[in-house]
Amino acid sequence: MKINNKKYFCSWSGGKDSCLSLHFAMKEGGIPSCLMTMMTENGLRSRSHGIALSILQKQSESLNIPLETHAASWEAYEEIFLKGLKKIKEKNVHVGVFGDIDIEAHRDWVEKVCNKNSVEPFLPLWKKPRRQIIKAFIDEGFKSIIIAVKDDKSLGKEFLGRELSKDLIKTLEERGIDPAGENGEYHTLVIGGPIFRYDIEVKLKNALLFNGYWFQDVSV
Repeated sequence: MKINNKKYFCSWSGGKDSCLSLHFAMKEGGIPSCLMTMMTENGLRSRSHGIALSILQKQSESLNIPLETHAASWEAYEEIFLKGLKKIKEKNVHVGVFGDIDIEAHRDWVEKVCNKNSVEPFLPLWKKPRRQIIKAFIDEGFKSIIIAVKDDKSLGKEFLGRELSKDLIKTLEERGIDPAGENGEYHTLVIGGPIFRYDIEVKLKNALLFNGYWFQDVSV
């Protein structure tokens, strides 16, 4: 689809894939209306990456794009997401930008919820080679750190807080890890890049083990 001159919201995780999708949508002439992030029940952390609300707000400020958050349990996730879409549509926004790459079940869900609200989904990363995507993210000048890793033999908590780079991607590949982390091997927090007005200074705090993942807590 063509996104030129269309207002859109970006489904925002705070990580590399949603950020690169936002960037590509902007390069194609789309008009960002807001970032939409699903949060835990208390509204203090993002549902997908465990990012603190204060960090998401800093990203929003640096991007100069308003942030809309919606608190939900996993059980109520879809219901609350649909309510969020309805609220955004009331602002005459009819396109949603998503960072999915190639997992069909993820795209199926995106299309299902968008169709229920007559929103057009735009997935600029879809079916691009995973290594090409992560290379583009780094080559475009974005900065991000790893804030979550799956706790297994291939990847440990020693990777938390490390900045994503070509050398780090090479190390991940040598360990048999998908460079884009599309299967949930790791998650990132974007702290700067060409669409940010300024880099976000973060402080690394404790590492926490939860549901089979190590999470790097950060603050500003």
